[in-house]
Amino acid sequence: MPADGKHAPVTIVERRDHTPDLWSIRVRHDDPFQFSPGQYATLGVPRGEKLVERAYSIVSDPAEDTIEFFFELVPDGALTPLIYEKGVGDELLMRKRAKGLFVLDPREERTHHLLVSTVTGVAPYVSMVRTTRRELAADPAKAAPHLLLIQAGSRSEELSYLDELRAQDAELPWLTYIPSVSRPWEDPDWTGELGRAEDVVRKHADGFGATPQNAVAYLCGHPEMIATVRGIMRRCGFEHKDVREELYFQPGKPEKRIAPVTAAAATA
Repeated sequence: MPADGKHAPVTIVERRDHTPDLWSIRVRHDDPFQFSPGQYATLGVPRGEKLVERAYSIVSDPAEDTIEFFFELVPDGALTPLIYEKGVGDELLMRKRAKGLFVLDPREERTHHLLVSTVTGVAPYVSMVRTTRRELAADPAKAAPHLLLIQAGSRSEELSYLDELRAQDAELPWLTYIPSVSRPWEDPDWTGELGRAEDVVRKHADGFGATPQNAVAYLCGHPEMIATVRGIMRRCGFEHKDVREELYFQPGKPEKRIAPVTAAAATA
C-alpha cells in the first residue's frame, strides 16, 4: 500500500468483534506516533484513485505499543464498510500526526471531570482512564482527578469496554463508571442503570460534586445527546469553555465526523 509524506501504512495486529456491527482493532505503526489521551487519528483506505479518510478517537494509552480504535459499522458509509472487511495482517493508511483538543483540562482547580458518551463515544475516555491509571501508578504523589464516566446505549451489548471499565471502577478510587441502557425491555438480564445519557447526568452529576467552579463536562458521541447534555450543563451554570464536545457524525451525514468550534474541539 503506497504512502506519501502525510500518511504511513499501519498493519492490523488484532481484531475484536464486540457485536455484529461494533468492533475494535489494534494497529502497529513502524514509526513513533505521539498523541495525548482524547486525541484522534485519521485512517484511510484507497478506493480506486481516491483515498477515503475519516478521523477516529484513539482508545489506547500512548504508552501501549499498538494503537487501538473502536468502530461502529455504517452500512452505507464511505469508510467503515471498507475497514470492516479488514483483518489481522491487512494494512490501512494513517496520517502521521494525531490531532484534537478533546483532552482532560489541566487546570488545578478543575478537579472533577464529567465524561458522557454514547456507544463508540467511550473511546477517548478509555484512553484517559488507562493513561491516568499508569501515570498515578508511576507517581503516587500526583493528585488524582475525579472522573465520572457515563456510557449509554440502547442495550448492554452496545456497551463495549463494559468489563474493563467496571473492573477499573472497582479498583480505582478516583473513577466512577455508570453504564446505562435505554431499552431494558430488549435487555431483560440487565440490572444496571436505566435511561439515556442525559437521564443519568441529571441523576448523578450532583452527587458527583461537579460544580461550575470545579468541573468540566466532556460530551462525545451522538449529536442529539450532546445537544441535550450541553443544555443541561449550561442551565447549571457551566460556561461555554467548560463544556467540551466531540461529535462523531452530523445528522444526515453519517461517518463524517464534525467537531464544533469550542474551547476543546477539533475538526477532522
